[in-house]
Amino acid sequence: MSVTMPRSALADTLLDRLTTAYPEAADPERAAGMRAYMKDVAPFLGLTTPVRRALSRTVLAGTPRPDEADCTALALRCWELPEREYAYFAVDYLRRHVARCSSGFLPVVRHLVSTVPWWDTVDLLAAHVAGALVAADPELKRDMDAWIEDDDLWIARAALLHQLRFKEATDTERLFGYCLRQAGHPDFFVRKAVGWCLREYAKTAPDAVRAFVTAHRDRLSPLSVREALKHVGT
Repeated sequence: MSVTMPRSALADTLLDRLTTAYPEAADPERAAGMRAYMKDVAPFLGLTTPVRRALSRTVLAGTPRPDEADCTALALRCWELPEREYAYFAVDYLRRHVARCSSGFLPVVRHLVSTVPWWDTVDLLAAHVAGALVAADPELKRDMDAWIEDDDLWIARAALLHQLRFKEATDTERLFGYCLRQAGHPDFFVRKAVGWCLREYAKTAPDAVRAFVTAHRDRLSPLSVREALKHVGT
């Protein structure tokens, strides 16, 4: 499903401020190191997290709370900018204001997850944005059922991780079912996500996770098993 760019005066203001403040603090030497660390997924300005967050507070000062159109426009426009820090700004903004968005925002999240994807943006979008939307509208579980089947490994990873913060509210049947669906995936990032979501749920239900891993150890990769049982033992 394609997404459209809505008009947003708030996004106009934020982008004007952002594209002035961030480049003024750029550190080219640090940017080169950050780009290398992130496997050349995108160029960087070289802003450390504390510097970036301080600049972001200045950018946001005095601005009103957004509506869904503002969130959509801000995120899509940040994603169009090459330097990765703009995507980080958008992710932070969506995390803060996801409650202002309806279920109809999920296609925007999917677009962000699948565009210039890497773990640094995908994981936060999955756990804090997609997960929050699903928690607010359980009908979106069916969308997650489609995501877990997707050929795009990052969409599948997002489906695995969307319940990461659900704790007792975790849909255990879906969690375990998703893990089995992707248990044999050849990519490291999917196998790691299988283990990670199990490890996180083990903080809430360790016996259930141990029993699941014991029953399906032959299907799960060694990486997934190791991650799943990291803090609960065999």
